[in-house]
Formats: sequence, C-alpha cells, structure tokens
Amino acid sequence: MSKRHRDGNSIPRPKAELRAHAHCERHRVKGELHSLAASVGKSLAPDECDEPGVEWKTERRADRHRATERATRGRRLRHWKTKEWKRRTSARRERARIEERIAKEC
Repeated sequence: MSKRHRDGNSIPRPKAELRAHAHCERHRVKGELHSLAASVGKSLAPDECDEPGVEWKTERRADRHRATERATRGRRLRHWKTKEWKRRTSARRERARIEERIAKEC
C-alpha cells in the first residue's frame, strides 16, 4: 500500500489491533441485541426499545462523503466483457462508413 499520503505524525494502528477492536464491538452489539430481544418478549413493547448502534468503525468506512461518491460513480463498461469484444475494429470501421454515408447525404 502506498505511504505517500500518510502524515508523518499519524501512525496507522496495526491490523491485528483493528481486527480485535472490531471483534469486540461486534460482540458488544450482539450481546445488547440479545438482551434487548429477551426484554421485548417479557416486559417491553417493541416500539419502546432503542436498537444498539455501532459506535466504532474502521477509518476507511468513517468517511461518508467518499463512500457516497464512490457509490454514485458508475463502473465503466469494460470492452472485453461485451459480447462482440473481438470485433471492435470491424465495428469501428462499420460505424465510420455509416457516418461517412450520412455526411454525404446531408
């Protein structure tokens, strides 16, 4: 991974530490959901309960602007995934012939 965009003062946390923290957070949310499900059946109505939220996310998922920008940007059509990808040259020549014919008619 490229290091040119990293600030000299900020050192990224080790991957093992990030994974351990994420695991603890998932475990916490799962436990809260379990206790919430138990209390809903016995003493609380479902409308009275608040779902536990995830308080921690990794740095790459924290930037909502970047995530929405990437989601809205469509993927380019890859020519080798189209049906006639081997016939690109002949299709280009045919398109040029049609354009010439249209230009002569006008």
